[in-house]
Amino acid sequence: RPDTQNQTATVIDELGKASAKAQKLPVPITSAAKLQANRHHLYLLKDRERNGSRGVAVGYLKVGYKKLFLLDQRGAHVETEPLCVLDFYVTESLQRHGYGLELFHFMLQHKKVEPEQMAYDRPSSKFLAFLEKHFELKHSVPQVNNFVVFESFFRNRSG
Repeated sequence: RPDTQNQTATVIDELGKASAKAQKLPVPITSAAKLQANRHHLYLLKDRERNGSRGVAVGYLKVGYKKLFLLDQRGAHVETEPLCVLDFYVTESLQRHGYGLELFHFMLQHKKVEPEQMAYDRPSSKFLAFLEKHFELKHSVPQVNNFVVFESFFRNRSG
């Protein structure tokens, strides 16, 4: 299995570099080494049919719980620790084929969470459009940090 682990680590590292480039970040925020050092979960999607049935890595979704200090619609401070999307990337040539939605739905089912209950770390305009199109999330509440939450995030929460 070490060979499989090395191959998986290489795939994660390469997708992490591509994600950083797409987001215009100076360094990748996702790598195999960084995953081992924290409690984040990475969902990796492979299309088994591509590449002569050898398969190809399509993309990933990295999530984790973060302690956040947020402002609700009234400007009241709310301390919370929601599940956060920390990095989400689908290879450019495979975008708009339903892979991102498949990956996102799988994570929602696995974590038993709704998209409006989550916080999103520095979402790109593409990701915000994705959330609006597929989950009708469009009214965000401005925050002083880099996270985006939507109005519905604060429903059914104390505070």
